[in-house]
Amino acid sequence: MLEAVSALLPPQTYFSIREVSQLTQVKAYVIRYWETQFSALRPARRESGQRKFTQKEVDVILKIKELLYDKRFTIAGARQFLKREVRRGTAQLRLDLGESSMASQTLDALRTARKDLEDALKILKS
Repeated sequence: MLEAVSALLPPQTYFSIREVSQLTQVKAYVIRYWETQFSALRPARRESGQRKFTQKEVDVILKIKELLYDKRFTIAGARQFLKREVRRGTAQLRLDLGESSMASQTLDALRTARKDLEDALKILKS
């Protein structure tokens, strides 16, 4: 979905909030509210105070929209998810939560294996 929207974007560096609203199908007042709730969404400002959004901010808005509207995250849950993504050092936010879910399952399996190995080591020591 993100690639499709990126391909449709006009070749310009900055977008106004009206343009971003039209591109993402999110009302401007909702975007302004999300700015107060998500640290990942901090568009630069012109001297006049008008917001100027980059492609990166448009991508973040699309990700937030997906988390809140499609995946039914709460604001706090979406904020936590985005912070986790930043901490992992992902260069680009993933649209597919299945990847995140799979990574979580792998991590759980590794933790279980580690606990089993620690238990076996305790048995061998005694």
